[in-house]
Amino acid sequence: MGKVKTGIIGCGMISEIYIKNISSTFQNLEVIAVADIDLDRAKMRAAEFNIPKAYTPEELLADNDIEMVINLTIPTAHAPICLQALEAGKHVFVEKPLAVTREDGLKVLETAKSKGLYVGSAPDTFLGGGLQTCRKLIDDGWIGEPIGATAFMMGSGPESFHPNPDFFYVEGGGPMFDMGPYYLTALINLIGPITRVTGSARATYPERTIMAGPRAGETVPVEIPTHIAGVFEFANGAVGSIITSFDVWGSQLPRIEIYGTTGTLIVPDPNTFGGPIFVKRQGESEWSSVPFTHSFTENSRGIGAADMATAIRTGEANRASGELAYHVLDVMHAFLDAAETGKHIEISSGCERPAALPMNQASQFMR
Repeated sequence: MGKVKTGIIGCGMISEIYIKNISSTFQNLEVIAVADIDLDRAKMRAAEFNIPKAYTPEELLADNDIEMVINLTIPTAHAPICLQALEAGKHVFVEKPLAVTREDGLKVLETAKSKGLYVGSAPDTFLGGGLQTCRKLIDDGWIGEPIGATAFMMGSGPESFHPNPDFFYVEGGGPMFDMGPYYLTALINLIGPITRVTGSARATYPERTIMAGPRAGETVPVEIPTHIAGVFEFANGAVGSIITSFDVWGSQLPRIEIYGTTGTLIVPDPNTFGGPIFVKRQGESEWSSVPFTHSFTENSRGIGAADMATAIRTGEANRASGELAYHVLDVMHAFLDAAETGKHIEISSGCERPAALPMNQASQFMR
């Protein structure tokens, strides 16, 4: 079918694993150019991976050889870069979240639809071996009908390791928008779309101190909630609860658990591609460890872009789709809306539950 020629905009920390995986594993993609607002950084990344072209973002978007743009910029730049790429006639795969606002997210989807182009978005961890194994267990009836779920992302904030954590503490950041996409995308993949939410939120500290890199000791003002607790309902009737926090110094809560009519499934960290996975079924006294049914259990970031490349060539739907990402964006905003208004928020968006990957999925990402 031929490789989809790709350009990457944003040469920061996350770009390394994308380029590494595309060059070594996802052979239906070819990175032919990288770009950054800091051209020297783009040149360094291009030299590191023998990529032929290092551009400014504008130059990359003007390159007619590029079919797909992978947008790895900061959240506030996600929608503007996606829209520019779509206007230039290029398919787009963007890091999470799809956009900062619902309005911008819808604009991205509408522009892509009007031009007949694909949009995809991280997180794509739900396509890894760990979460696809969990999907198979649920689809095969191992825990019966899902009736409930819990999800907990508890940490003390990215300023402990990130040299420039400012964007985590402005609109589009915080634990819900930074880490919530992993948890909500995993849950929607496992159970289905979400129809109603409520929640409470707070910002515990007015500023954060950077602990890593050349800016260590500087403080960053906090402009968004940093501890969000929510309750939500799935279209199938299951009820979930979630906490995302940058205000917690330690926790032993599980990442995700799914409760069914005949058993419970312990789901691995949705920010990873592997395990471990445990199940306890009705009548059993002990938990059982479950081996992987699917591959891609190591850090396989870029698998969503590779799946989209296959969809571009075959005309099928991509799994880490713009519609899924917009539904997640809508739900995340709804938690904050509920906290502000003290009400339940009905979710107006929806999405198809992504198709499960076949057990031999590796073949579809090879040329």
